[in-house]
Amino acid sequence: MTDLAATRGLFALPDGVVYLDGNSLGPLPRGAVERLRRTVEAEWGERLIRAWNECGWIDLPTRLGDRIGRLIGAPAGSVTVGDTLSIKVHQALASALEMRPERRVILTDRGNFPTDLYMAQGLVETLGRGHGLKTVEPEAVADAIDGTVAVLMLTEVDYRTGRRHDMAALTRQAHAAGALTIWDLAHSAGALPVDLGGAHADFAAGCTYKYLNGGPGAPAFIYVRPDLQNAVRPALSGWLGHESPFAFDADYRPARGVARMRVGTPAILQMAALEAALDVFDGVDLAMLRARSVELSERFITGVEASCPDLALASPRDPEMRGSQVSFRHADGHAIMQALIARGVIGDFRAPDLVRFGFAPLYNDEADVDQAVAALSDILATRAFDRPEFRTRGKVT
Repeated sequence: MTDLAATRGLFALPDGVVYLDGNSLGPLPRGAVERLRRTVEAEWGERLIRAWNECGWIDLPTRLGDRIGRLIGAPAGSVTVGDTLSIKVHQALASALEMRPERRVILTDRGNFPTDLYMAQGLVETLGRGHGLKTVEPEAVADAIDGTVAVLMLTEVDYRTGRRHDMAALTRQAHAAGALTIWDLAHSAGALPVDLGGAHADFAAGCTYKYLNGGPGAPAFIYVRPDLQNAVRPALSGWLGHESPFAFDADYRPARGVARMRVGTPAILQMAALEAALDVFDGVDLAMLRARSVELSERFITGVEASCPDLALASPRDPEMRGSQVSFRHADGHAIMQALIARGVIGDFRAPDLVRFGFAPLYNDEADVDQAVAALSDILATRAFDRPEFRTRGKVT
């Protein structure tokens, strides 16, 4: 079993920086640098197009899918990697709706990530079959599940507050009502134990650049329950989801299994970095990782509430009800976060008023928490955030 104190050295963290934004973009794994160099120089540079076969490039989506599957409770052959999370959500939702042709309601909550909502809205308009997106408060999801629902589409961990849904319970309830489920694991995979198989989830998708540390633009993944895979018709019938891509047939025939959810050519450089990032998880006990993240987040909440009375906790107080992030509210949240970043403590801001902090025990420890609390306390006490440069918003917040 890997000692979490040792994994910190596997990341290239800048000196003097406390990084609490792995819930938005994970830091650089040291192994990714050499893996990318080898892929670029020895594989692409020397083997050229031969690398697709000789270096196993063509099978990377499957290999990575199985490695991610082990982190999310998915059996081998049920996860594939590629494209973006938006595309994978679109694929899952279109497939699920087709499997429930007599129903028209997509049920979600207001804590869902906007891109999931946008993809649903666009798909509804494209289909033109009278489907509707029903959005309720997170606490009202269970009461809204009924016989009209075709698909329950939820993000397990709310990107703003860290509120966590009970995947197993809601999936059981959805199935009892005849609905299918789609789970967005963007803020779950690599942060806490996920058991898609045990929960009998139908579809799941997620990104790999947050807690999985795959790097900016790292590819997404999609899971399809094994017994559903050959009944699913891919909405995006790309050539690498074909039964025999290099036969170059004019007609589409979906591949067997989850491979039919592949679309376009794999982004090999991104996947190479992701492969190295997943090495960090080898030997890591996710239950231990989760316990450690709870310790760190609880220490942070206690420290902030004791020294920053102007901040209001926006995350659930019960650690079992939240993921691995903590958010506080303040009307000057953006300026506060910019002042904090200027002091080397990096979190992020989410409109309209949330300062957000992610805790990743692979590289965070108590010293990080205490330094963040001290900096935040001083910034608020001295109103150091009340400066013009901290009130200027960039394109990315």
